[in-house]
Amino acid sequence: MFLKAELLKAIAFTTPVKLPISYWFLVILRFLLTLLPQRGYIHPDEFFQNVEVIAGDILNVDVSRTWEFNPKFPVRNILIPKMVLGPPIHFIRIANPYTMYYFDIDLKTPYYLLVIPRLFICLLSLINDYCLYKICVLYGQNYRSRLKIFASSYVVFVFCCRSFSNSFEMIFFSLLLLLVAQSMAKTDRIIYHDEFLTEKYEKATSPVEKVKLFKLKTHLPQHSLNHVIILATVVVAGIFSRPTFVGFAIPPIFFWLHRGLGSKVVGFKDFHYRIFVFILCGIPTVILFILVDSAYYGYLTLGELESIRLSWDNWVVTPLNFLRYNMDTKNLKQHGLHPWWLHLVVNVPLLFNVLGILAFSTLSNHTYRFIRGQYSKLPRIQSITGLMLLSLVIPVGILSLIPHQEARFIIPVLVPLVYLFGSHLHPNEGDGPTSRKLKKTFRYSWYIFNILLTIFFGFIHQGGIYPFSCSLHKDIKSVYGVHTHVITTHIYSVPTYLLQLESTTTVWRDQKTGHKYRLAPSTFMYMYGSRPTDELFTKIDEVLSNAEMLLHKNKKKYRFLLASPCSMEERIRQAASKYHYIDLVEDASYYPHFSTEAVPNFPNVHDHSCTEFSLSKNESYTEMGLLQRLTCFLNKFCLRVYKVKIATK
Repeated sequence: MFLKAELLKAIAFTTPVKLPISYWFLVILRFLLTLLPQRGYIHPDEFFQNVEVIAGDILNVDVSRTWEFNPKFPVRNILIPKMVLGPPIHFIRIANPYTMYYFDIDLKTPYYLLVIPRLFICLLSLINDYCLYKICVLYGQNYRSRLKIFASSYVVFVFCCRSFSNSFEMIFFSLLLLLVAQSMAKTDRIIYHDEFLTEKYEKATSPVEKVKLFKLKTHLPQHSLNHVIILATVVVAGIFSRPTFVGFAIPPIFFWLHRGLGSKVVGFKDFHYRIFVFILCGIPTVILFILVDSAYYGYLTLGELESIRLSWDNWVVTPLNFLRYNMDTKNLKQHGLHPWWLHLVVNVPLLFNVLGILAFSTLSNHTYRFIRGQYSKLPRIQSITGLMLLSLVIPVGILSLIPHQEARFIIPVLVPLVYLFGSHLHPNEGDGPTSRKLKKTFRYSWYIFNILLTIFFGFIHQGGIYPFSCSLHKDIKSVYGVHTHVITTHIYSVPTYLLQLESTTTVWRDQKTGHKYRLAPSTFMYMYGSRPTDELFTKIDEVLSNAEMLLHKNKKKYRFLLASPCSMEERIRQAASKYHYIDLVEDASYYPHFSTEAVPNFPNVHDHSCTEFSLSKNESYTEMGLLQRLTCFLNKFCLRVYKVKIATK
């Protein structure tokens, strides 16, 4: 019994709980930056792939449902967004009457609608930290330095606290890595003790000793199917959340299937048995996701289920639709085609800076050793280093084969990247002066770059849209019944759910007469991307004419707003001058706002768009100095809103 207890104690592992104060500071900072809030806007998908649709369903307001949620050909799963964003949105719906009554706080305003879901996602992002911490402890690595590097990444501050499907994908990937790492560690320990006891059993001469050793072997825990149900569920959920998760799941599942292969205990029979059981355990989750999607998009009704009158037309498999859509190059052209090297050359350095450089250097060394046949110097294939290395290389490699590439697609590899190279930014006891100085340079570079990128993507990039949404929300609520027309150009789409527009698709019933009716829309959003100014003003002319017609015929008052980057002002004024009856009046400006669709040019000494900086006291036009030109240039990084009116003579 004593030997049995010792073996079980050896198999188990304990985890320390003390974390550095600097790490907790970074975690608190993560939540504080979310509360500010972060007014930066990285990509429309952070709203329109998840929170926009879920808010529309739960709060019963008008939202912009993108093509991905078109019932005719849906490509997005709805269960994962409902599970992640449903609780905070339901909290807003349920708590709002009480906060209004007791505290006079309206939760259905842009600030709370933006911040509360982000806080919940921020809380979930700690799963990534936890998984990294547990893996480090499990394999005896320095978790303190790695956690500080991970928590100080702008990817964590910005991307992981927003409702990107890539943020959910990162959580699934982290869980997968932890489960596989635990399975590998447990299998290695049990195989070691199994082989040890087998060897002792074969050498034993006494029957009593052989019986004791045999009993100890039978008391060793099972390990072959360790975590199989959870693993299968996580993989299926990840694939339905983002089908690209297949690329992230391949390395961990490969290592899980190959645990202990080649030892005396585990053979190919176990390998095939694991595959079969893994697939079997994933089937219920697949069926659940298909049922939910089919019901949500209207392919399956409760009546059809009860009567069991089902056909192939009753089912929708969103990952398959996703693959069908993206396999057509014509569809990808609408979103932009990129060269295969974009992830490697641009996105990896942009997201991971110093860690990305260290990864390139290490992988180059491994490639050189492989070519030279120095296999003994390469990471062992069944080691945790091998798992993390392939979990870094294979996903980036697979996603590089897809013609459409965005930086956020590869953010999940931050976990294996930090595990492999996070300790390279902190000196060790055996490091010499040169190595310590180099690591110090790397560490300071890491912090500086991440601070700058957190400020840029968190607060500057498309930073005028959120305050504009707040102002627009107040205006719409203060002038109830007045038609509001809003045209935006050269900026990202305004998240409609922040405006809390009453639903025009819901059927209401009059309590007195019983008649059913729908509300007529009173706010009209026209989001025109990077449309040329001539085409833009053709549309402005059309909207203004219709609004004036309704004003004169039905006495329907209106407000008409145009929002564009300040760098577009000269072009907009020139285009407006062709319409003598249209008057543009500056209404508001929101700083800072950086729009890649309209990056301002650095003014020359005679730039007429900077007249306010080039007039002397006697109002004579003079050449601008460098400081004046720089001030003028920085002032163009804003979002300007104009009132569109009929010009009065």
